[in-house]
Amino acid sequence: MKLKIAIQKSGRLNEDSVKLLKECGIDFSNSLNKLKTDVTNFPLEILFLRDDDIPQYVADKVADIGIVGENVVAEKQKEVKTLEHLGFGKCRLSIAIPKDKRYGGLKSLNGTRIATSYTNILAAFLKRNKIKAEIHEISGSVEIAPGIGLAEAICDLVSSGSTLFTNGLKEAETIMKSEAVLIANPKLNKQELAIVNKLIFRIQAARKAKKNKYILLNAPNKNLDKIISLIPGMKSPTILPLADKGWSSIHSVVLEDEFWEVIEKLKAYGAQGILVIPIEKMVI
Repeated sequence: MKLKIAIQKSGRLNEDSVKLLKECGIDFSNSLNKLKTDVTNFPLEILFLRDDDIPQYVADKVADIGIVGENVVAEKQKEVKTLEHLGFGKCRLSIAIPKDKRYGGLKSLNGTRIATSYTNILAAFLKRNKIKAEIHEISGSVEIAPGIGLAEAICDLVSSGSTLFTNGLKEAETIMKSEAVLIANPKLNKQELAIVNKLIFRIQAARKAKKNKYILLNAPNKNLDKIISLIPGMKSPTILPLADKGWSSIHSVVLEDEFWEVIEKLKAYGAQGILVIPIEKMVI
């Protein structure tokens, strides 16, 4: 039995989706001309699809699982189940207005025209906040709408904000935050779920590895307790005596986000010869 997973054929999630699968030890060819490919070392077949189509394919069980943005899942409103947040493709769906216009809060959107390709999400947001605005559905190049008089505001995905700035716009209101997620058909059988769980186990191991670094250092024994409190590791650090009396070698794991702050404190406690090594996989 092989499970079918749908990923984006091209676009902002494609590269990271392919990279994640390969980090999970899944071997496949990802030629741009292929619409599907078999995996040689895992019970998986990969379908390369338009991101907007992935929720529908998963809901119809053409694909069993898929990697797609939360924003697409929310907009398409198909019967799928979100299994795992994947930590890449982070962005936000925001309302933006011309940068020379003053934003007076949500009430200032009353009576405006808002251009978007996310009509369902926007309509629900406006209804929830009791805002009466006219929604213009357009696809692609939403940012141009205010400049050509089609709308007074837009609702679109924002990452760095550079596209908005280039088109003379500014963010006014964030509707939702989004990242890539793993979705599944809610009616998978036991065999299919077993394969999914194996894949999720690999995904979690790969993601934990990215968030942590393996650290090796030499430390004076008089400060071991202080240093161990800084780098407790997954359970406890490994401590080995050095040939030099009064010194030990410590091996542990440190969070990427805390790395520089921890290094400074380690140096203050006399740590020397600090080596930091990437972790390929991390199983706890």
